Amino acid sequence: MESKNIDRLNIFLIIISLILAYKIPFELFLFSYAFLGPLHYLTEINWLKERNYFIKKKNWINIFFLFGLIISIPLLLSLPFFDFIYEIEIVKGFLKELNSSSNIILLAALLFSIGLVFLKDIKHTLLFLVLSIFISCLILKYVSFSIVLVSVFLPTIIHVYFFTLLFMLFGAIKSKSTPGYIGVILLTCIPLIVSFGNIHTDQYVLSKSIQDNFFASGFQALNYSLADLLKSNKSEPFYLLSSLGIKIQIFIAFAYTFHYLNWFSKTSIIGWHKGISKTRLGIIAAIWIASISFYLYDYRTGIIVLFFLSFLHVFLEFPLNIVSVKGIAESVFKKGK
Repeated sequence: MESKNIDRLNIFLIIISLILAYKIPFELFLFSYAFLGPLHYLTEINWLKERNYFIKKKNWINIFFLFGLIISIPLLLSLPFFDFIYEIEIVKGFLKELNSSSNIILLAALLFSIGLVFLKDIKHTLLFLVLSIFISCLILKYVSFSIVLVSVFLPTIIHVYFFTLLFMLFGAIKSKSTPGYIGVILLTCIPLIVSFGNIHTDQYVLSKSIQDNFFASGFQALNYSLADLLKSNKSEPFYLLSSLGIKIQIFIAFAYTFHYLNWFSKTSIIGWHKGISKTRLGIIAAIWIASISFYLYDYRTGIIVLFFLSFLHVFLEFPLNIVSVKGIAESVFKKGK
């Protein structure tokens, strides 16, 4: 019964998130990312740690910490008080190399998660890591659109929407919950609902501070990439406040907001709060308050300071995503017999 009540709550949260996304798509995204995002990162990382990250050998998770650090260093060094760094030619070249490796790291981390979930032997796991990096290099070099898919969509829309959908489906299958299945169907239909919904562009007026914060976030790259994917006329210019632009932002705002709310709604089911000691809870609260303070001071500074934590939680969640896919596949296979 408790599981079904949570599933009913998630249906309600889907509807509320969508209504708010329609009303204030840019404002909702900025708020959710700054206020709910950091608390989600911190509590999920703690929960994953208590579950041994859903992998066979816990120590291998340090690879993801290294990956997160490599991806984060160039952006962290873009803070104003590191300006002197860019006057050193060797350092500039090093940072350029780190930037160019970020896509390989992202895809390799996802592929390596498969090995972490299924493999126990150290030699096999190490070989799978090398193989993951090699395959990632080949895919990114020879498969068209793979760079955009990995660099733009994997840590954003795929993470907050597609993997959330899989997680909900896995939960519904395990609990055999009708409200759970209804929630999955409703979440699946959201892109269609947004796509065919009526939009009056004159109702969306952004203040200068909202515009500045949105562009400071760097997330406009996601909007433009989605627009390029959806536009029928590729040569036609894209505007954020066009009908297509607003619909894209509605979906993005919805996906991020529900992703965070879905995590907090499942507190009593997955029990992520049970393994938090008073000391750790105090640390999480202090970091969360500090994170919000950075965003309130300057949104771009908040993005930069929290970048490592943000990407780290994406990396650490990959094994759980693989476990969800594995569980769904096993359920479908059993029913097919």
